[in-house]
Amino acid sequence: MKRYLNLSLIYVIIAMAGGVFYREFTKYNNFTGVTALGKVHVHLFLLGMIVFLLVALFASHYNLTKFKTFRVFLWIYNIGVPVTAIMLLVRGITQVLGLSLSAGISSAISGIAGIGHILTGIGIILLLATLKKMAGNGERAD
Repeated sequence: MKRYLNLSLIYVIIAMAGGVFYREFTKYNNFTGVTALGKVHVHLFLLGMIVFLLVALFASHYNLTKFKTFRVFLWIYNIGVPVTAIMLLVRGITQVLGLSLSAGISSAISGIAGIGHILTGIGIILLLATLKKMAGNGERAD
């Protein structure tokens, strides 16, 4: 359980840093429009902190690590969420700075962000599959 609380804490610290960066970077550049930077903070809070708080609650009552789907979830999800957040950051910085990107670069940013979203989605499916298996077994850790 402590491991998942630590992951949650890491995500919340990065989420807060993302929020401060968004506010200060847009203010410094006199940017008042909508940008992808505003989504970094929310993605990391919800997909990072909240998900791992919920996982910690389940882990306090069940042995999740005995399920292979859960172990795979940890890897895939913790790759997908940061990739998504980094690409939102990259897209947002280019929007605030008003950089003119080539179609190839713009597509690459979107494509990598899409891969991050796909990995995150696969991770969520693996977590739900683990919870379903766990409920089917009816076993408790305590």
